Amino acid sequence: MGSGLSSCLWVDLELLGPLQPGTPALLLPLALETVAAGFPSPAADYIEASIDLNVELVPRPSSTFFVRVQGQAMQAAGIHHGDLLVVDRSVAPRAGATVVVVHEGQMLLRRLEGRAPSWRLVATDPAVAPIVVQGDDAHLLVWGVVIHAVHHLQRERRA
Repeated sequence: MGSGLSSCLWVDLELLGPLQPGTPALLLPLALETVAAGFPSPAADYIEASIDLNVELVPRPSSTFFVRVQGQAMQAAGIHHGDLLVVDRSVAPRAGATVVVVHEGQMLLRRLEGRAPSWRLVATDPAVAPIVVQGDDAHLLVWGVVIHAVHHLQRERRA
C-alpha cells in the first residue's frame, strides 16, 4: 500500500484492493434505450450493446481501489452500509468531493468542505461532528477521492 497503515486502522471502510493489471474484460449487456425517471417515453428498439464496467468505472486502474462502507455516516449522500466505493488515489481532493481520509489512525468517509488552509470533514449524519483541519495537520491524510458508489438496492439472501 505504501502508506504504512496496519490492518487495524480500517475501522469505517474495508479495503478490497486495486483492480489487477491484465484483468480480462467482462462484457455485460447494455440496453441502448435510456430509462425515463420522469414521464415515460415510448421505446423504439431495445437493441443491446456491450459494456465493460472496468472501463466505465475505473479510468486509472493503477491508482484505483475498491472499499466497502461500514456504517451510516454518509447515508444522506446516498452512500449506505455495505456499498462498494471506487476510490481513485490520483484525483486531487477539492471542496465538495467525497473523500476517504485517515484521521488520527482511523479511515473515514467524509465530504470535504472549505478551502486551504482550513478544511472541514463532514458526515451527512448530523449526529456526527465535523472534523476541522487547520493547515498541515499531521493527523490527517487524504487517502483518495470517491469517484463512484455502487449501491445495492436488493441484497441477496445467504443460505
